[in-house]
Amino acid sequence: MKLIKTLSCFLFLYLFIACKPEVKETPKFVIKNSLNMVRSFETLTLNKTDLKTDSLQTIGIKDISTGKLLTTQLVDNDGDGILDELLFQPTIDANSEKEFEIVTIKKQPKQEAICYSRFVPERTDDYTWENNKVAFRIYGPTAQKMIEENIPGGTLSSGVDGWLKRVEYPIINKWYYKDLETDGSYHVDNGEGLDNFHVGASRGIGGIAIKIDTTYYYSKNYTKWRTITTGPIRTSFYVEYADWNAGENTITESKIISLDYGNDFSKFETSISGTKLISAGLTLHEKDGVVNSNMQQGWTSYWQPHADSEIGTAIIAEKAYINSFEKYDTPIVDLSNAYANLNVIDNKVTYYAGFGWKKRGEFKTQQEWEQHLNNFSKKINNPLSIEW
Repeated sequence: MKLIKTLSCFLFLYLFIACKPEVKETPKFVIKNSLNMVRSFETLTLNKTDLKTDSLQTIGIKDISTGKLLTTQLVDNDGDGILDELLFQPTIDANSEKEFEIVTIKKQPKQEAICYSRFVPERTDDYTWENNKVAFRIYGPTAQKMIEENIPGGTLSSGVDGWLKRVEYPIINKWYYKDLETDGSYHVDNGEGLDNFHVGASRGIGGIAIKIDTTYYYSKNYTKWRTITTGPIRTSFYVEYADWNAGENTITESKIISLDYGNDFSKFETSISGTKLISAGLTLHEKDGVVNSNMQQGWTSYWQPHADSEIGTAIIAEKAYINSFEKYDTPIVDLSNAYANLNVIDNKVTYYAGFGWKKRGEFKTQQEWEQHLNNFSKKINNPLSIEW
């Protein structure tokens, strides 16, 4: 009898184990930081292949050490209505690694589009973009046509304008409304910042040129645009230019420009044919500032007096793209620029351009600004790694 009871217990236990549903392990991954500095505000990307899923809508990322979900953003890169990538920004201590877990959520929470951009038809045809730190704009075909037809208010430039903001929240729509619909002006600082950065025909903060012999050639205004994404982590958009001539070379150019949360630099991913080298430039304005370059770290910078404050502008690129630097000084108005000469690799070149305004409070001296450039360079040349 005892033997039968024992066998019955074993049989019950076997059936219980055999019938128990299999617990599916949630995917985990580790992010590694090889640098001796804390890493934050660096955007990492996962796609459907990485996550082995057909939809990103219910994917969340949990920090295992804190148990908290990270802010994420889904992006449709090609505009086909299908979400392609999931973006997130982890914080990783110096010389360390951190574990994260993929979890299922009901739906992506709504997040404010602090990283924001749009086409601005009410102000001719600007395209303007911003994050919580900086803002920029470029100029479109209507603004170009107005110049060519001697209509007041136009702009002929492929340079990049900078809007000097002092607040974390979005200001693009507010400033345009103030300038166009009220007696106020975005050229006056009422505590949020202002637009007092002159571009003209210069390269502004990151516009490109192509040098043939001793002459720099520029494109005209962008001709086409498409917003890719706005959100809590990134805004990005596509622009295209009409073919243009650099000497006897015909240049075909388009680019994707993106700006991530917490960053002072826009990323310019340029597709270009007709040249093996481009020059990304920084306007020298009144030429009363200091141009410094660092070949090893891959940046050129211009720190200058600016109205009642100071401002630093910079171009930074990964080492593979860096060719040389040049300070181009000419008596012709707006054409003096500090240039980063960048290699075109397989018809592509990527660089970062941005600025730090002393009045915002983040960088008080030229030395602080240039240390920031060194740190940023180390990060883009030593990206965070993901291991599953």
